Amino acid sequence: MNARNYQKELAEETNAVDHLNEILKVFDRSGVTPVYGMKFAGVGYKLQTPIIGRVVKRIINGVLHNEGPKRKHIGVDGHFGQVLPIEDASYIIENLAAEPLTLNYCVCRYMCRGEKDARCIIFGVMSEIADKIPRYIPENVKRPMDREETTRYLESFSEEGLVSTIWFHPVPYITAICSCENPDCMGIRMRQDYDIGLLYKAEYVVQLNPDLCEGLGDCVSACQFGALSFSPTKNMVNVDLDKCYGCGNCRNVCQHNALTLVPRNDIKQVAGRY
Repeated sequence: MNARNYQKELAEETNAVDHLNEILKVFDRSGVTPVYGMKFAGVGYKLQTPIIGRVVKRIINGVLHNEGPKRKHIGVDGHFGQVLPIEDASYIIENLAAEPLTLNYCVCRYMCRGEKDARCIIFGVMSEIADKIPRYIPENVKRPMDREETTRYLESFSEEGLVSTIWFHPVPYITAICSCENPDCMGIRMRQDYDIGLLYKAEYVVQLNPDLCEGLGDCVSACQFGALSFSPTKNMVNVDLDKCYGCGNCRNVCQHNALTLVPRNDIKQVAGRY
């Protein structure tokens, strides 16, 4: 929640304008656009091979987390995200995100399904640049939006069961909060399927109060990360903390308040593991 990560001064220091101008030109075609001589299309096969997979993974993670002064303003240098519970996402929109705030088409959904679905809230320099690229702009949506309108959109997406994620473009400058779902989200898929550090877990994990659990199972279907399962013998939900991303979706649908979010670093099993 560092306010500086959203400020225009940091955008200038990180050359965010150059970075975003380049990446937004090809972002919705990144599956077929070479990055450092490698295309994302078919990268799954490379990652599954024992030796080449380790090399490719090391290269990709190095690019994603590149904070060096000589990083290139192409591809995905310094671009990764983190899961947020809806309370944190709303706080950022209401208090920290740089204006203008706009709602834009989701690139991941377009690449996966070929459908234009407005689910990504972008702000600051990124919003100014995206306004010049018509294919990202949804019809019949006010541009820009005020903070109250933007928060309402974000909360409505959460009510649909989507996962809030925050994104660097490039790190440490923050430019977007997306509302993601598996399997369309590239960040979720790369992390879940190949352990690529494109998306990190939230600062929280979910905790179950067994005395309040009635075994309804709504939370199991709400989890997009496979962290919850139902035990018929116990008539209770089980939580796999190692799989929990801390989004809070399960908690949002629990009718008996049996699930709560607690700080990840307070739980020894998962402390420091993002």
